[in-house]
Amino acid sequence: MADNFLIIFVKNFIPGMVKTRLAEKIGMFLALDVYQELVAYTSDVVSKADADKMVFYSEYVEVEDMFQGEDTEYNIQSGNSLGGKMQNAFQHAFDRGYSRVTIIGSDCHELEPKHLEEAFDQLEINDVVVGPAKDGGYYLLGLNGPCPALFEGKEYSHEKVFDELMAEIKNLELECHTLETLNDIDTLEDMKDTPLMQLLDEPGEEESDDTGH
Repeated sequence: MADNFLIIFVKNFIPGMVKTRLAEKIGMFLALDVYQELVAYTSDVVSKADADKMVFYSEYVEVEDMFQGEDTEYNIQSGNSLGGKMQNAFQHAFDRGYSRVTIIGSDCHELEPKHLEEAFDQLEINDVVVGPAKDGGYYLLGLNGPCPALFEGKEYSHEKVFDELMAEIKNLELECHTLETLNDIDTLEDMKDTPLMQLLDEPGEEESDDTGH
């Protein structure tokens, strides 16, 4: 068993349930296409990580899963909030004896294997590793031991998520390493100047409009 454990949070491919802010601009089917491309990209990146992996789906394990490899397992997110779901996933890993655990989503088209490698390396000398996102959130969180206080009572999907996390880390007097700031894809603006824009030029089932119809 490796010491490194990588958690990947993924939403199921249900039109209207993924990339909802993006869907308001380009429609739910095109938004689903974008998300599937993001998941495929994430799958390729994590396949190169020196870690055992577990994909946590939002509702059920996808039959045609994009993540492959003998070191990859599958599970379903459990908890009443995003914070609770992340805490439960971390606890699952620590209960199994892993000493360096990181979690990522499937929204970052700038994530590279080097970011995962740096995160695991830094967890050997730090309590926490955080990868800040340009929208004020974070694309990666790594811990070398359980820390429920980082998740309890926290709100997400706002521009102060990273700042609030760092304040909590400071309050708990934890040693923290910060990774490079990267761009998460949540809105049409986030997609500009990325290869994902090509998806909007391809023929599809749905025209781009502001209503999602």
